[in-house]
Amino acid sequence: MEQTHTSHNGSAATPGAQRRVLVVEDDPTIVDAIAARLRAEGFLVQTAQDGPAAVDTAEAWQPDLLILDIMLPGFDGLEVCRRVQAQRPVPVMMLTARDDETDMLVGLGVGADDYMTKPFSMRELAARVHVLLRRVERAALAAATPRSGILRLGELEIDHAQRRVRVRSEDVHLTPTEFDLLVCLANTPRAVLSREQLLAEVWDWADASGTRTVDSHIKALRRKIGAERIRTVHGVGYALETPTP
Repeated sequence: MEQTHTSHNGSAATPGAQRRVLVVEDDPTIVDAIAARLRAEGFLVQTAQDGPAAVDTAEAWQPDLLILDIMLPGFDGLEVCRRVQAQRPVPVMMLTARDDETDMLVGLGVGADDYMTKPFSMRELAARVHVLLRRVERAALAAATPRSGILRLGELEIDHAQRRVRVRSEDVHLTPTEFDLLVCLANTPRAVLSREQLLAEVWDWADASGTRTVDSHIKALRRKIGAERIRTVHGVGYALETPTP
């Protein structure tokens, strides 16, 4: 019988079904540390240290997840993200040395699913990778067994089966994380959900240190569906506004 190994976060991983992670980072110390930690977690890991090599490796190796630094030789991580996502959709974790919200929002806008700001702990990085892959698996399962019907909230339309969103009958491109975040808010329209609740529901992440991730995704979502549709309750969280009957 095939032996099943258990990863550090308690989830089972079966040999032969190992997930592939491509780590793109030009600092050898950081890339080696990330690769070592992820291999210890049971992942297959490849590395690249510049933009062109990252795109070529992603095309040839078909990773399940990309960990991508923004500042790279050749061309930057944002361009890598654009080119890789044009080949095939793949979850992307962005790394940035600057705590710059503009970088984060641009990264989310070109298809990144999450981000971490340096310096970060390898424990947290590994946990985020597990969370992101679990979220992708849940999305694939939901697509295979979709909820019927289309949710309409005024001019906002959410098609669960096709994972599509329209505003005023115009398609709005959302990343998988943005779609899941919008659905989470739409499940209880007008109700305020705390950042911690959103982290738990969308990212399966229980540590409050990730609340800035929620804030940045909310800002990106507002830019796409309209800022007026998501209300901020200061000190608490967010609510999806709907037309009054």
